[in-house]
Amino acid sequence: MKKLYITFYLFILTTMSCLAQGTFTNPLLPSGADPWIIYHNGYYYYTNSTGNNLVIWKTKRVTDLNKAEKKVIWTPPTGTTHSKELWAPELHFLQGKWYMYFAADDGDNNHHRLYVLENASANPLQGEWVFKGQIGDSTNKWAIDVSVFENKGQLYLIWAGWEGDTNGQQNIYIAKMKDPCTVSSERVKISSPEYPWEKYGDLHDDKNPTHVNVNEGPEILKHGNKLFLIYSASGCWTDYYALGMLSTSASSNLLDPSSWKKSTEPVFKQSPENGVYAPGHNSFFKSPNGKEDWILYHANSKPGQGCGHDRSPRAQKFTWNKDGSPNFGVPLKAGEPLSVPAE
Repeated sequence: MKKLYITFYLFILTTMSCLAQGTFTNPLLPSGADPWIIYHNGYYYYTNSTGNNLVIWKTKRVTDLNKAEKKVIWTPPTGTTHSKELWAPELHFLQGKWYMYFAADDGDNNHHRLYVLENASANPLQGEWVFKGQIGDSTNKWAIDVSVFENKGQLYLIWAGWEGDTNGQQNIYIAKMKDPCTVSSERVKISSPEYPWEKYGDLHDDKNPTHVNVNEGPEILKHGNKLFLIYSASGCWTDYYALGMLSTSASSNLLDPSSWKKSTEPVFKQSPENGVYAPGHNSFFKSPNGKEDWILYHANSKPGQGCGHDRSPRAQKFTWNKDGSPNFGVPLKAGEPLSVPAE
């Protein structure tokens, strides 16, 4: 009887262990705004905003970020135009090399611009990261939240920026690229805040305007012959920070604003019933077996937490609607067991 009890006990322990290995809970890290991830040669490479340097995590499993290999790959020199407020880094593998794009300034937000680093090593945690300088269009206006994508052999840069030289509204711009470090066309504005859900942005400090309308954090999601540009709308300092969507055909002229159709409602927004506020600034990845689509985003767990260190990275699987558009559902509760991405 004693032997049977021990066998049963070991079976329960083994079963519980297998179940534990097959699930995960959000958030993936205690803190981490603007999460970005890329899958390359069997590994996920992750980064997020730290403010003062650029960091890469390397892991076989997205859900193991809290114990992943981690390395600071670059710290800016002091006293430059790009020494402070490093925001929204993105890691891309383009034309056989690694590139890290980010926004930075000299301590004054009005001076935010886009920058890029290059690394020829096969492993981005090794080799030398070379600062290639500022990247952008000829207007040289305020810019943050840079991303890069390829469509039909052409590279494009997308980002959030100001029309002029003063704060008040953030728009989304696109331009063609000659190579991963060089913009080759004028910028084109393809999205501005226009719906009420894009215009939550009251501020209450003496360093900024009283109100700012926001479109930022553009990310491209490809599906069939369609391109979806998922962006963050309203101020990140509000609980109403949410995801909006532009859609177009992969064969259209991407530098023609009329090619892009904006959804009239947000495609992902706060869920007070699930304790998730201000979800946004996302990226996308597939499961290791390539069959599942996942969204990675940051969010707060309580109302009123704003744009600080309370924002944490979360991942959840999403599906596709009959018309080919993504269906992100609602942000899921923190601590809720979810199946890990399929291997």
